[in-house]
Amino acid sequence: MTTVRKQIIELLEQEECDARMISQRLGIREKEAYDHIPHIIRSISAMGKKLTLTAAQCMSCGYIFRSREKVFKPGRCPACKKERIEPPRFKITSRTS
Repeated sequence: MTTVRKQIIELLEQEECDARMISQRLGIREKEAYDHIPHIIRSISAMGKKLTLTAAQCMSCGYIFRSREKVFKPGRCPACKKERIEPPRFKITSRTS
C-alpha cells in the first residue's frame, strides 16, 4: 500500500487535476489534498520533476490569479468581488518539458 502523497504524485503524473478531483479519486478531504501539495513540490524536485500549476480563475469576470503563491483556491475575486472561482489545477511534468 502506498502513501497518500505517492498516490497523489502518481495521479498528477497521469493527468491534470484540481484538489476536488484528487479528493474524490483518493477518498480524502479536499483540504487534505491542498495540504499535501507543498510537500509534493519538494519531493518531486528531488526526482527531477516539477509541478505545473494552472492558475485559479474567476468564472464571473475572467480574472486570473497569476501572481498568487498559495496553492489553495482563493475565496473571492479582487476585481469583481464574486466568489465563483475555478480552482487551481496541478500536473507533474519532467523538468525538460
